[in-house]
Amino acid sequence: MKLLISLALILTSFFSAIPSFAGDSLVVYTARKEHLIKPVFDAYTAKTGTEIEYITGKAGPLLTRLKAEGTNTPADLLITVDAGNLWHAANEGLLLPVSSEKLDTNIPAHLKDPQNRWFGLSLRARTIVYNTDKVSPADLSTYEALAGDEWKNRLVLRTSKKVYNQSLVASFIAEHGETVAEKTVRGWVANLAAAPFSNDTKTMEAVAAGIGDVGIVNTYYYGRLMKKDPALPLALYWPNQNESGVHVNVSGGGVIKHSKNSDGAFRFLEWLSSTEAQSLFADANMEYPANPAVPSSTEVLAWGEFKANPLNVASYGEHQAAAIRLMDRAGYK
Repeated sequence: MKLLISLALILTSFFSAIPSFAGDSLVVYTARKEHLIKPVFDAYTAKTGTEIEYITGKAGPLLTRLKAEGTNTPADLLITVDAGNLWHAANEGLLLPVSSEKLDTNIPAHLKDPQNRWFGLSLRARTIVYNTDKVSPADLSTYEALAGDEWKNRLVLRTSKKVYNQSLVASFIAEHGETVAEKTVRGWVANLAAAPFSNDTKTMEAVAAGIGDVGIVNTYYYGRLMKKDPALPLALYWPNQNESGVHVNVSGGGVIKHSKNSDGAFRFLEWLSSTEAQSLFADANMEYPANPAVPSSTEVLAWGEFKANPLNVASYGEHQAAAIRLMDRAGYK
């Protein structure tokens, strides 16, 4: 009898140490940083009682992990940054198409996969930042104009190795074709004031320090830096307002094809698109809600309104390989 009781205690201890991956729990693989996404998970747990376990990491390794796990994956939902990454996940057959009136209502068509395998949940604009001591807004107009001779030795950029710039160039290819896109990128390279920087923050610091006069960055990086040092001589400019509009990208999510709790993942994805959740998802990173019915935070609204490019963000993934080859040909490192 004592032996049976001891065995039962051992088994109970063993199984209680194994994470619960089914039923009223969800497992999320996410490329968003923990301090940005955990409050969202906590809010959903408080509302529904659904426990959410999560693994954070960079998008590439998470997709590699999902492919390796296959049908054995514990993951129910993928949340990652950049439409190019979401496109790759769908193209690799990792995501499940879903049908939802709520998602169709809450998320505009150009911010989701045409086959409903993933949905944008927050927006960031990749736009022009300029030194207010050296540049007037009247001097600026379009992304393409930064390839002009007047910007010789005045432009600074982030490395082409980052997916954000790959998506920007991919959007040029989708809109104008490779020949026109390559002309623009070659002009940028010719106008560089310094070698490309490793991130957007260093790019803006170079603009503020006078190393260059203008750069191209994601809006939330600008918000973070200006919050830290509001005296910096930097401002945002919204390009291409008389053309297609400002380049926007998304953070988004999709249900894992081999989820053990796809219904629960589906309900969570719907909730993430709701007015209740959108501000919580977007505001922590100074992004724009993907749901147009939800207002942006006061800090983000202070940057001003702009016309966004209505190009479907899925095209960034479709043209990403061509964009990488183009940037390599143009000498954009």
